[in-house]
Amino acid sequence: MGSPMLFGIAEVGYFVAMMVYIGYFMFKNKSVGITATALAAGAFLSQTAALILRWVESYGMGIGRAPLTNLYESLIFFVWCLMLGYLIIEFKYKNRTFGAFVTPLAGLALGFIDLTGISKEIEPLVPALQSNWLLAHVTMSFIAYAAFALAFATGMLYLVLSTEKRSESSYIFWTVAGSVFFIVLAAMGADYIKFKVIGTSQELIKGFLFKATFRNESGFIALLSFVAAFALMFFVWRYGYVLKRMVQTFNITLDFLEDLNYKVIAVGFPIFTLGGLIFGAIWADQAWGVYWSWDPKETWSLISWLVYAFYLHARFLRGWRGNKIAVLSSIGFITVIFTYLGVNLFLSGLHSYGEA
Repeated sequence: MGSPMLFGIAEVGYFVAMMVYIGYFMFKNKSVGITATALAAGAFLSQTAALILRWVESYGMGIGRAPLTNLYESLIFFVWCLMLGYLIIEFKYKNRTFGAFVTPLAGLALGFIDLTGISKEIEPLVPALQSNWLLAHVTMSFIAYAAFALAFATGMLYLVLSTEKRSESSYIFWTVAGSVFFIVLAAMGADYIKFKVIGTSQELIKGFLFKATFRNESGFIALLSFVAAFALMFFVWRYGYVLKRMVQTFNITLDFLEDLNYKVIAVGFPIFTLGGLIFGAIWADQAWGVYWSWDPKETWSLISWLVYAFYLHARFLRGWRGNKIAVLSSIGFITVIFTYLGVNLFLSGLHSYGEA
């Protein structure tokens, strides 16, 4: 059994676990929750074995590198870090509620892989990646990204529980942000169903992403997609209190969510500072002869860092608590997503090799 098959088993396991976690969240059935945990843990073990085997396979091909150097491998590693962090939280706090909020993020990453037909081949490193700083920079960056994703989930859950009125800005924020995530996941699923494997280049990804829905050649279908998206956002905004009532049945306190939100950011921020920025700058100097070049990915990494730095500053020095701090942690992860994927899709620069 090779690494592709193990990755396939893990991918199917995560998607099924996502649906079962959502089912557990809706129906609060203990056996369903146990099933969801078992599926997630099994998929995680399969992915762990696949990562190790892919590393071994690279040595067998005479390449010998860590499986972290292209877009496919980095997305897979992000999902692995995200699910590791989630499973630790679930077993530590004995609460499966977060699964319904975390596993869709993993599903979004895996869906992006299938939609775009990203190359899964083990290939030699390009010259810019041939550095001893590679493993530390990429590994630490994605551990931090996973921590920020968990903070996003806890922040959104906090907003669900804390907001009361539809007119509140925090209520509007979580209903719109949550809806957009599921709309994007559904649109990518429609793209995959229509186009299957599309291609590996940045141009092809730009050309086909959301082409089955929002960018469809048929103006009627595109209009219908936008109408459906806005209808879903309105529906979530109108009936968001139902989700709040469901969350309340799990007896999760706002203090617990706020504390967990802070803890994961407190872990992720220094790791991102050291691995993402400092080690990245050292690596850039070795590869391109300059520590900082205002490359789009460097610039957006700095923006993400500033958002989380402001989060910590606002929490400790300005005493921010509650909805403001939860919204800030959610905005931080949105900048992280654009740093990682948006830059590769819509901008160009020295990090363009990451698209492969």
